[in-house]
Amino acid sequence: MKRTVLLVCVLALLALAPALAQRYRTAAGARVGKNEVGLTIQQKIFERTTLEGLATAAPREVLATVLAEQHFNILGKRLNYYMGAGAHGGKLKDYGAVYGFDVIAGLEYKINGLPFLLSADLKPAFHLRHEEWFNLGSAFSIRYVIVKEPTESPLDFIKGIFSPSGKSKKRD
Repeated sequence: MKRTVLLVCVLALLALAPALAQRYRTAAGARVGKNEVGLTIQQKIFERTTLEGLATAAPREVLATVLAEQHFNILGKRLNYYMGAGAHGGKLKDYGAVYGFDVIAGLEYKINGLPFLLSADLKPAFHLRHEEWFNLGSAFSIRYVIVKEPTESPLDFIKGIFSPSGKSKKRD
């Protein structure tokens, strides 16, 4: 009986570990849209903020884009939506240099137990120098987590119960 209770407690603590370890600092992968393919890399810079760099190619253009994105949890830490803005620049065939600014809104899901992120987004682009002044793009991305967020131990949660700041206080 005691072994069963101990086993259940250990399994419960281990079950908490994956839930606390779903965050990432750096992730990179592929981006595929209707008329474009490319590479994406995301770097966490603040608690809920990432910088994302995109290098995309379409039949007539090649673009580089940098976006600042704010992330918001939906159902726990694995599923979130994000919004952001940034700028792009590149080259359009038979036109030359192009540039403008972008906004983005999307959903991101961290696959439980695997180091992969799936995301889908809408990314309107407003061109300041281009044949067209506006483009409404959408794409699907899959990223591999390169650098994980330092994980919290399930024991840190228990320590927090006895000391709200998470640190033990010295008595004088």
